[in-house]
Amino acid sequence: MRDDHPASTLPRSAQPGEIITFGTYPHMAGGTDRTPIRWRVLQNSGSELFVLSVSILDCKRYHGTYVDITWRDCDLRRWLNDEFYHAAFSPAEQELITPTLCTDNGEGSPDTEDRVFLLSVAEVEQITAVLGKDFRRATGTEYARTKKADGCRLYVMDKNVEADYIYEDGTKVGCSWWWLRNQGTLKDSGNAPSRAVFVGTRASIRHYARVNRTGYGVRPALKLRLR
Repeated sequence: MRDDHPASTLPRSAQPGEIITFGTYPHMAGGTDRTPIRWRVLQNSGSELFVLSVSILDCKRYHGTYVDITWRDCDLRRWLNDEFYHAAFSPAEQELITPTLCTDNGEGSPDTEDRVFLLSVAEVEQITAVLGKDFRRATGTEYARTKKADGCRLYVMDKNVEADYIYEDGTKVGCSWWWLRNQGTLKDSGNAPSRAVFVGTRASIRHYARVNRTGYGVRPALKLRLR
């Protein structure tokens, strides 16, 4: 893996798979640190970089209650574009984040314009064709794995299936599940707006998570304007 590139010196030639640092967010269990966020470059259009956090940064419900909900109206979208956005990025960094039109959000789920968002199923599949499946596998930071006051606690896979582990500094660490923005589907009934899609075991795309489940992680995505 190539060296990280600080945002202030990010080369316009950054290629898919490279890692940059941009913004800060707690990584340690206590939640008081301001650790630089590492982002994997997914695409470089020449004018902007499409990036996804390397790690799962936090554990959140897609929505606080088990109801029919769209990406446009869910609590997680609101949190990403408000609390997370202001906590993770300085005003100068915010100027580099370009609003993104998010389509393909699920049946009956309107398009949105977001500064920070979750990947869609279509985006994951397109990126997999370029980077391979490994980018889907992710572990949570210590902060993400710490139980929160609202009851959220990141599930860490522990079934000894090799595809569900990553080696970090020589240590075998269990991967965790992370949300996508699409509404879910059920085998017998089709579109299920009280469910959401996630990346689960063996880096597979699953469609059945209840929107208020507590053990799923957040890997923010965004687009950065190249100066």
